[in-house]
Amino acid sequence: MSRRLIQLLSDNRRPFVPMASHIRAAANEATIYLYDAIVSDRATAEWWGGVCPQDFVPALAALDVETIHLRINSPGGDVFASEAMCQALREHPARIVGHIDGVAASAATAIACACDDTVMASGAMYMIHQSWTFAWGNAEELEATVALLRKVDSVLAGQYVATSGQDVEQVQAWMKAETWFTAEEAVKAGFVKAIAGSAQPDEDDDAQARGAWNLRAYDRAPARMQSSARLPQIPGYASADHRHRIEQRLRRAQACQPVE
Repeated sequence: MSRRLIQLLSDNRRPFVPMASHIRAAANEATIYLYDAIVSDRATAEWWGGVCPQDFVPALAALDVETIHLRINSPGGDVFASEAMCQALREHPARIVGHIDGVAASAATAIACACDDTVMASGAMYMIHQSWTFAWGNAEELEATVALLRKVDSVLAGQYVATSGQDVEQVQAWMKAETWFTAEEAVKAGFVKAIAGSAQPDEDDDAQARGAWNLRAYDRAPARMQSSARLPQIPGYASADHRHRIEQRLRRAQACQPVE
């Protein structure tokens, strides 16, 4: 896990949400709320908060429906975890419709690429960048880490090219620059199919509020996304009073953590 990823998770630390609370199913459709960071395993999720493939993949496979709406508001996370989730989405027989409600950043964009169709709220953001890690050791070990990062970037670039139809050189340039796309720019670049409806001003503001993550771990995050984060709202999960008590406990726990 990279130092920046640890910072991203620490800045947005929140209570663990069981996978059942992320899913709503009715008739031949289901909705999954990916309103969290993507983490490698359940132990990490229980400490930092987040969704892991260990929980996501079996829950997805259990959905016997014709259409799945995957609603995305995620600051990203572990790239290998996201790839496991992507493969589960590709293999599911249902039609998967991605809805970027707030933010799809980093590894969350790979999730969006795995959907059959993706639409984006007018106030949402979409970000791609080169992969991160943390390394130590001798020259040969560091060179091996660099080679691995280049392979990961190549895999991600291939997925973005397949989704967007852009030249690989253009995609790689966007990744190197840590590029943040508005909904209009993401549609123009081919990463998403359309803007979701014609949002009124209050709906647009709500999309931005749902994307209120603390994204200071990224170099080029818009200024409005580098402030204190709020818990993303998962319908029916917890009362406002319950969330407030959890946030208080997490703030006390964070205050006791050692500073790197």
